[in-house]
Amino acid sequence: MEETFGKKEKLKSKKLIEQLFQEGKSVKNFPLRLIYIKLPEGRKVQFQTGVSVPKRIIKTAVQRNRIKRLMREVYRKNKYLVSSTISSPYAFMFIYTSPKELRYDELFVKMEKLLEKFKEKEKWEIQQKK
Repeated sequence: MEETFGKKEKLKSKKLIEQLFQEGKSVKNFPLRLIYIKLPEGRKVQFQTGVSVPKRIIKTAVQRNRIKRLMREVYRKNKYLVSSTISSPYAFMFIYTSPKELRYDELFVKMEKLLEKFKEKEKWEIQQKK
């Protein structure tokens, strides 16, 4: 189980981010929202991930940066939940939607549940296509 979140795993492409918001599907577990899109096969990395904390919800940059840092760490620790079962490459965008700042342990549990929901939704969609 590799718990890294390297440079290649970060979502930076403006085109891909735009495509993610236009065509992506979403899963929610308050205060987190995951927008995702399946990428074409042949990518070097399995998941490309970005985090976002809207300025209109969290006013100060210090708080936004802290929440983003916590979200990246919690994702890094829970990445094994999806990487062990899903083989296709995906682009993820995690969005924080609460005006209240959560502690690390609360955010950890929320991220676990969110990734489990994503996994169940993708399994269901794959079964529907068959």
